[in-house]
Amino acid sequence: MTERQEELLNEEVVNEETTVEEPSIFTEEKTDNVISSEEELQKLRAEVDEKENKYLRLHADFENYKRRALLDQQSLMTYRAQSLVTDLLPVLDNFERALQVEATDEQTASLKQGMEMVYRLLVEAVKKEGVEEIPALGEQFDPNVHQAVMQESDDSKPSNEVLQEFQKGYKLKDRVIRPSMVKVNE
Repeated sequence: MTERQEELLNEEVVNEETTVEEPSIFTEEKTDNVISSEEELQKLRAEVDEKENKYLRLHADFENYKRRALLDQQSLMTYRAQSLVTDLLPVLDNFERALQVEATDEQTASLKQGMEMVYRLLVEAVKKEGVEEIPALGEQFDPNVHQAVMQESDDSKPSNEVLQEFQKGYKLKDRVIRPSMVKVNE
């Protein structure tokens, strides 16, 4: 071997010896670094878990919002005609009262016949929107669809039976727009 090679070899041996000693000096620093790295890793994991929980809650809230908005929209479409129908119910009542009048001459009979045609068209139009009459006369009293304004005692009829209907009640699909005003047997 040449002198130069021997010098290099000796330097490597010296370097190896010093490198053997260096780990013992840096072991404490590396241990401290490992501990601080583990703590930092735990903090980061906790932060990620927190962010994930926030994301999941936000996602669930948004899904609930979408579901509620869809239900509201469906309800709006289902009952879109409610205010119009509510305004038309007194008109139907007045037509019914007018049609109960007896026609005495030909001109009045002709006028009554025209009113009957308009009444039928009006009833058909509200039925197309899902409006239906609430049956009352002879039915059992139901506080959900009937409004009792009078009571009478009739032994020939069962208790809580509707004896007379003063004003018709109406439903729009499954929602009561106006309850029937009735007289009920005690």
